[in-house]
Amino acid sequence: MKNLMLIVGLLAFSGVALASDGESAGFFNSYTKAAFYFLAVAIASFGGTRAQSAAASVALEGMARNPAAADKLFVPMILALALIESLVIFALITVFLV
Repeated sequence: MKNLMLIVGLLAFSGVALASDGESAGFFNSYTKAAFYFLAVAIASFGGTRAQSAAASVALEGMARNPAAADKLFVPMILALALIESLVIFALITVFLV
């Protein structure tokens, strides 16, 4: 937790440390924007992988308990994994668009 607070503190004051003349000076310069974009993609990727692992775990557990229902569970599981992955891809695309 202390390391996280240190990193957030360093990001908050990087605008002062890397200040230059003109429009890039201040808190939201290009360096801090890049850092926050990276952080957004990292959080989205982490959330996506956690959700995918939980969905796959539950679906595979259901298939193991009832092998006859494997055909009914497989397609919705793949569809759910694809939708979860699309959210991560949307987060990556928005980073490049902003």
